[in-house]
Amino acid sequence: MKKYDILIIGAGIAGLYTAMNLPKTKNVLVVCKDIPWECNTFYAQGGIVTALDSDDIALHVKDTMVAGSYHNDLEALNIMSENSIGVTRDIINKGMEFDKDSEGNLLFTKEAAHSSKRILHAGGDATGRYMHHFMMSSNNHKLQRNTLVYDLLIRYGKCYGVKASVNYKPVTIYADEVIIASGGIGSLYEFNTNSRTISADIHGICVEKGIELEDMEMMQFHPTVFVKTPFARKLLLTEALRGEGAWIVGENGNRFLFDYDKRGELATRDIVSRAIYKYKKETNEEVYLDFSMFDKEFFHKRFPNITKTFSALGYKLPQNRIPISPAFHYAVGGIKSNINGCIEGVDSLYVIGEASRTGVHGANRLASNSLLEGMVFAKRVVDFILSREKKEYTVPPFDKDYANILHKDNDKIYKQKLRKMMWNNIGIIRTRKGLQEAKNFIYDIKNQDIGRLLELRLNTASAIVNAALARKESLGTHYIEE
Repeated sequence: MKKYDILIIGAGIAGLYTAMNLPKTKNVLVVCKDIPWECNTFYAQGGIVTALDSDDIALHVKDTMVAGSYHNDLEALNIMSENSIGVTRDIINKGMEFDKDSEGNLLFTKEAAHSSKRILHAGGDATGRYMHHFMMSSNNHKLQRNTLVYDLLIRYGKCYGVKASVNYKPVTIYADEVIIASGGIGSLYEFNTNSRTISADIHGICVEKGIELEDMEMMQFHPTVFVKTPFARKLLLTEALRGEGAWIVGENGNRFLFDYDKRGELATRDIVSRAIYKYKKETNEEVYLDFSMFDKEFFHKRFPNITKTFSALGYKLPQNRIPISPAFHYAVGGIKSNINGCIEGVDSLYVIGEASRTGVHGANRLASNSLLEGMVFAKRVVDFILSREKKEYTVPPFDKDYANILHKDNDKIYKQKLRKMMWNNIGIIRTRKGLQEAKNFIYDIKNQDIGRLLELRLNTASAIVNAALARKESLGTHYIEE
């Protein structure tokens, strides 16, 4: 039986920064569902937050608390902010290059709901892509693609590994320590900005195993997304555009956001998303992101990928405005963990990054805090694991397997119905009636002849619905109308 010291599920920033910090002497396996760059980190445009200095830590914490409707875990948040300077300095020292001015000074930008310019970016609007490439290049451990985890091997309060489909064949992978860094739940929603691989499988396994998910009603929608594309992943228009001065306007050019919040374009994501959603519904107008105030040369240099992507669709930027809609963007809630990434009640199992619920984001994530969270808590998991005394143990037998029933004939039809239902009933604005309909819908599909992976999606969808029904009053991204 082959066994690894550490198995990392996911090759985004959380998984790769974990791998970067693990010594070569450890036998480590990093697995990803598809190709490694098909992950949310790769598509992250805005940047990574770092407190500017010790004085800015308190301000960063306050901004995050305000955005999170004070639902944040203050201990975890302080840890994240206090370690922001150290982790960003660490990757810069290791060779990561962020954008600089002509004199070699780091460039910082501001995004909505931040009180200062504290966000580092790379490649203009391709921060995630640059950071992912850097971390892939720095990875000294084995990375295995085409590995879809469909079960966690848990017995007697300990995790011994996983069962997975590797290149479409069932494989059991044993490990002393298993780290979940699998990302969020984006593919559950009809309109989303996530990688196609982000489909809530691991969350669904946790529901099945009795592992606690927390704040699952807190699902964040990004306000500025181009959804007029046939592909599942819709095109994000980074928050940094508004941070640099872009406007959100109605058909007549009116900046209607000020009717909803005095901060206008710089209000938090939940407020801006709801404002756009309501405005479109009430007026039946299209809503646009307007860039006409930008200097052409500056825009093309600052946002090269957005310029290139939309040029291919026939838009000339910054001259043309782009029609936008909110879309699902980020799972604020997730698998409950402590400040060291440990999952209560299951030894040797950890969770970091978007898959986790550390409590740093509260009820709504502040822009560009996600890459930072992934790095800070990845380092903490590594420090915790390396401090543990290694114990000898016998692996119990795990006979049950789902490999032959991962997919069933009608799964695709049910999956599309689920995505529409999630968007309509558990989206930006919710009602108790809609949530109850969603609960019944999920129950009905679960009683059909379905495959393992769809069942896991339904488990996660059910956790979101139940959490939304349990929270009677609106808070952050959970907005309920009676």
